[in-house]
Amino acid sequence: MDDERHRVPEGRRVGGGGALALFMALLLAVAAFFGLRGELPDWSSSSGADNSPPALLEPLPPLDPAAVAHTVQPALVNISTSAWPFGVGAAGSGIVLTADGQVLTSHHVVKGAETVTVTDVGNGTVYDATVLGYDAGADIALLELTGATDLTIARIGRSAELRVHEEVLAIGNAGGVGGIPTSIRGNITDLNSTIVALNSSDLTRKALTGMVEIAAPVTAGQSGGALADPGGAVVGVITAASGESARDVGHTANGYAVPIDTAMRVVGQIRSGTPTETVHIGPTATLGVLISDARPSGARVDVALYGLPAYTAGLTDGDVITSIDGRDITSAQALRAAINVHKPDDTVQLGVLGVGGGQRTVTVVLALGTPN
Repeated sequence: MDDERHRVPEGRRVGGGGALALFMALLLAVAAFFGLRGELPDWSSSSGADNSPPALLEPLPPLDPAAVAHTVQPALVNISTSAWPFGVGAAGSGIVLTADGQVLTSHHVVKGAETVTVTDVGNGTVYDATVLGYDAGADIALLELTGATDLTIARIGRSAELRVHEEVLAIGNAGGVGGIPTSIRGNITDLNSTIVALNSSDLTRKALTGMVEIAAPVTAGQSGGALADPGGAVVGVITAASGESARDVGHTANGYAVPIDTAMRVVGQIRSGTPTETVHIGPTATLGVLISDARPSGARVDVALYGLPAYTAGLTDGDVITSIDGRDITSAQALRAAINVHKPDDTVQLGVLGVGGGQRTVTVVLALGTPN
C-alpha cells in the first residue's frame, strides 16, 4: 500500500494466496515529516556555539542486486505448512540464524500450522520444522529444523543504522513456488510505518508498528524473507505488502518489513526460555474456544469446540470467562494473553459467568494447539 496521506489504500497479499499465508497492508499512519526522517543535518546554532558548517552524512552506498542476492540466497529457506481441517496451509520464506537449523520467519506464515516443512536453499535438503516460539504482535516466529547441520548462516545487520532513501533488496519465495528465491530492489521510504495487516487465510487483522517501508512490489510468498542492505546483511524480515489497487491508480506498491533489531529481540526472548504475555515459547496450549469481548467485561465463549478442553469441562456457548487462576479477565485479548504463558497439559481454574447469571469455577486441562 503506497504512502497516501488522505485516503485509506487497499491491500495486497504477501506470503500467501490460496495455499499461501497473506498479510496485506490496509492502513498507514502519517509518515515522517516530508519523508525525510534521519536525513536532514542540524543547521541550528546558538550563541557561543561552533557555527562551522555541519558534517554531512556520507553518501548512501550503491546496491548491486546480483551480488547481494548471491550473498543472501544460500542463507534462506522456503517454508510450506499444512493446517486443519483441509490440509491447506501457507507458503513463505525464512532466514537461517544458526548452522544447526534455527530459522527466523514471520508468525503469520506458521499461524495455525499443524506441520511445517522447510527446504533449505543452500543445500536443497527438506526438513521437518518445529515452532520454538513466536510473538504474534510483532509477526515474528523462530523455527528449529530437525536434523540440520552445517547450514549457511545469514549475516545479521542493524536496522538502527538504516536511512530513508537507502537502497535495499527484498528476497524470498515469491509466489510460494519454491526454488531459488526471487529478489526485488527498492528504496526505503519510511523507517516507522504503522499498518493494519490482513491475513487473508483467516481474515484476521493485526496492527503492526515500527515497520520499514520500501518502494518495491513485494509479492506473495516473500513473507519471512530477508530485507538486505547493499553489504548483504539482513536488516529486516519481510511481512506485508500493499495492494494491486495502488498500481491500478498509478501509485508505487510498497512492501513492509519488521526491523531486524526488533526481530532479534524476540529471538533472544524465545531463546531465553522465559515466556511473556506477548512472546509464546514452545508448544501452544489451547482451551478450544472461539471468543469475543463480553460486555461489560470478560471473554465470551462464542463456540466451545467439540472434544476440546472447554467443551469437555462443560463450558457452553454464551458463558463468559471472568478470571483464570484468580486473575481477572476483562477481554478476549486478556484471556489469550493469559493462556499464552501456559503449556499443553497445564491445569487452570476458570471463573465462569453462566448464561443465566450463575457464577462457577471450572477446572480445565489445556490441550495442544497450533501457533495462534
